[in-house]
Amino acid sequence: MTNTTLLPPASRSAVSHLWKDQRVWIVSVLILAGLAVFDPAQASDSTLFAVSALLRTAPYLLLSIGIASWATATGADNLIAKAFTGAPALMIALGAFAGALSPFCSCGVIPLIAALLAMGVPLSAVMAFWLASPIMDPSMFVLTAGMLDLEFALAKTLAAIGLGIFGGVVVHLLARRGALADPLRDGIGNGGCGGAKIRTPKPVVWRFWIEPDRRAKFGREATKTGLFLAKWLTLAFVLESLMLAWIPAETVTSVLGGEGIVPIIMATMVGVPAYLNGYAALPLVGGLMEQGMAPGAGMAFLVAGGVTSIPAAMAVWALARPQVFALYIGLSLSGAFLAGLLFQFWRVA
Repeated sequence: MTNTTLLPPASRSAVSHLWKDQRVWIVSVLILAGLAVFDPAQASDSTLFAVSALLRTAPYLLLSIGIASWATATGADNLIAKAFTGAPALMIALGAFAGALSPFCSCGVIPLIAALLAMGVPLSAVMAFWLASPIMDPSMFVLTAGMLDLEFALAKTLAAIGLGIFGGVVVHLLARRGALADPLRDGIGNGGCGGAKIRTPKPVVWRFWIEPDRRAKFGREATKTGLFLAKWLTLAFVLESLMLAWIPAETVTSVLGGEGIVPIIMATMVGVPAYLNGYAALPLVGGLMEQGMAPGAGMAFLVAGGVTSIPAAMAVWALARPQVFALYIGLSLSGAFLAGLLFQFWRVA
């Protein structure tokens, strides 16, 4: 019997909610506490490293928080509805662009995708959106440019769009042969809050500060996004400090460095289980690249990990039949490898 089961139900519920809401902060504190006991010098170094890294990236954090809050307060995310009207080729292209540029989170995209499929939007266009969405958004672009560089941010955006188009075209060709006719699981309807953005898109209010409700929404979104980014980046910077201290640079170079395809294959496969979060992965990849990780391997890791991360993958598993989920994973891995290969070729050319 565990200690948790000895607690009364109310206490167990409180502990469960605390862990669910604050688990990232708790893990960071536990890591630093463990270091303080077993390696006090490293605990001090890791704390200073995390604090200085957060201060260094603060301008990019503030800008990304502002962009996410602005999109929510103005209702600019409602423009997503326009991406799914037109010819199949146009819908695939616009779906990929919309996925790469939209601010939807992994949770918010679940009812959105369900609504699109239930409304009869072709799976090819939905898959284009589905594949591109976890890889890039406006906030991610700003932080990628700040933590890595602008060229990497632009290349990752192109990778998101390219992967979306690649996946959409593959699905379109399969659908023309009669495959994937019924992609949704039994009992899946046309979604809730996210789906409403497609069914009844509302006009965008660019001057959101005029309306008190929208000003309040901006504040709530800024607070939520700020805390979300702060907790994940704190954990990422603590882990990065340990990685730099404990993993020899020559080890990284031997496994993920060089110009061949093997490092890119390795990074693609490692990205699936090792990926924490889109924002948390940035400083980790930055640290690895400083130690000799090939740029193409870094790109493959970010793309593969982003699409196959637990929130993104669970969104697909919750809605789609197993064959669609398998196709999603296959497309993400092959697309991530191609993105890494092309980026590596670009960097060394």
